[in-house]
Parts: sequence; C-alpha cells; structure tokens
Amino acid sequence: MNRASTEQPQFAVIGCGLIGRKRVAALGKNPPLLYTCDLDATRAAALAQLAPGCVAVTDTATVLADARVTAVIVATLNASLAPIALAAVRAGKHVLVEKPGALNAAQLRAVREAARAAGVRVRIGYNHRCHGALLKAREIVDAGALGPLMFLRARYGHGGRKGYDREWRADPALAGGGELIDQGVHLIDLAGWFLGEFPTVEGHATTSFWDMKVDDNAFVSLRTATNQTAWLHVSCTEWKNMFSLELYGRTGKIIIDGLGGSYGLEKLIHYPMPAEMLGKPTTPEIHDFPTDDSWAIETRAFIDDIRLGREPSSGLDQGIRTLEIVEAIYRRSGYPVSVAGL
Repeated sequence: MNRASTEQPQFAVIGCGLIGRKRVAALGKNPPLLYTCDLDATRAAALAQLAPGCVAVTDTATVLADARVTAVIVATLNASLAPIALAAVRAGKHVLVEKPGALNAAQLRAVREAARAAGVRVRIGYNHRCHGALLKAREIVDAGALGPLMFLRARYGHGGRKGYDREWRADPALAGGGELIDQGVHLIDLAGWFLGEFPTVEGHATTSFWDMKVDDNAFVSLRTATNQTAWLHVSCTEWKNMFSLELYGRTGKIIIDGLGGSYGLEKLIHYPMPAEMLGKPTTPEIHDFPTDDSWAIETRAFIDDIRLGREPSSGLDQGIRTLEIVEAIYRRSGYPVSVAGL
C-alpha cells in the first residue's frame, strides 16, 4: 500500500561529495535536513554546516534508526546506491537515489519489491528531465506542436582528465561499467521519456582510448514497437564537453544544445514546419536557459511524490528498464555485466 503524507518530510543525505552538496543546496532551509552522512567525517561535517541544526555522522544505521527522518537522499558511489536505498526503504523511508540507482537491474528490482511492501516512494535522480530546455521540449511535444514523433538523436560526452582511467568510474566493481552507465543512462532515460518503451535494443560499447576495463564510448540504437528510433552516442573521449539532443516530428523539430557550465549555454530551438512543405522550416523559436534549476525542480518533485502519494517519474520501473538496456549493450559488446546482489 502506497501512502501519501500531508506532513513536511524531514531529510537525511547519505554521500557528501559533489552531488550530495548539490542536493543539500537544492533542499535549502525548508524542508529540514537532519543528517549528513559520509564515511569521511570531515566531509560530512563540512556539508552539515550548510544546514542549521544538522548532525554529521559516519554510519547509515544512525540515520535510518531515527524516526524523525522520513526521506533519504542517497548520493554515493554506484556500488553503494542500491544497498543503502534498500536499507532505507526497509526502514520505512522515502528515497531519492542518484542515477543509475544500482550496479544492475536486479538490484533495483529488489528495491522495487521492498518499496511496494513498505508503501514508500523511490525516485531515481535523473535530473536532466528537469533542465529548463528539456521541460520546454516536453511542453512543446505534449502540445502536439511537433506532431507524431519519428525519431530522437542525442550525443553526450566529456573529455576526461589526466588520470581519469584510474578513478572509481573506471573500476567496474564500483561503477558497474563505464561511459554507458555513467552519462549514457541519462540519454536512455530521456529517450524513453519522449518515445516510450524500446523492445528493440541494438548497438555496442567500446574502449577506444582510456586504459581501463570499462567502456569509454557507446553507440546505441533503440526502437519502439511502432518503429520510432532513438540514436544515442556517449563518449568520454569528446575532449570538449558537449550535450546535444534533437527531436523530430512530422510537423517540426527541436534542437537542444548545452547544459550550462562547461557544456555551454543551454538552448532550445524549435523549428515548426510550414504546411506548404517549402523545404525549410519557418522562423525558429529560440529559448535560452542560463540557469540550471534542475536540482531544485527535481527535489520539489520528490517532495510532491511523497505529499501526493504519486508514482515518481523517473521511478524504479524506468530505472530498471534503463539498466536492462545498458546490460544488453554490455553483453553484446563483450563487457562483463555486474551480478552483485544485495
């Protein structure tokens, strides 16, 4: 039984690195943050200073045993995401767990089963859905301005850095894979958000440059039952950070470039196609998004999930399907698929 709550949730953040800090900033001062938790006591204490009255701890048991905590944000390395999320769910806490949510789909299935039994909500942290340009694209598509969608094309990549192939993301035991499970899951999630389910999964992953056991590039083709196609390329040999997503419908197209910061100004261009089919679209509509509010928007959505007792989007069902696609590509490409359990 899923339960709604009219009470303001009280939070704890487990994992106090870069993403944990973004999550705390997105929470602001209301709703209250009771705990920051990290294996590194110094890091937990530094983050706790941003929230008056917040207590820094190094063990999750303290957090989960406190009945005042009703919602937990899990922002750890990939290998710890699902085990901590599962423990939080079993303790009756609602959970926002960072993408990809687990090392494999089986781990997320276990979390889903426990969440259903406990009647709690679990959201996967796919914040790209909450970027201004992506929300605007969703609005345009839902209004029917592109007509029936035909295909989606997206690219996402960064250039790594010296020593990148010795960081935790290059360790399959900690990350579950390479670029596909890192940035690639964002594109898979967005493709599913716009086009739906993909019964046909094709493509491959490869290690082209970095000296590591995981992939640094992946090329993916996904098709719906009605032959709508998503063509995706993710890379950590991009050398210059980039994000590009294009949506093509029968009566227009959308181009999104940039995510802010080193990825460049986030911009959406909507090209309506004139009825006369003159060979080029009409004057485009251009929208710039100079501020990234995705973290705050996603946090508010999670609070509404709890308050309204609604199913999160992106939730466990979508997160499981995304990891199933990742695993299919890894198997096809000869990379080991994590079998870590909970």
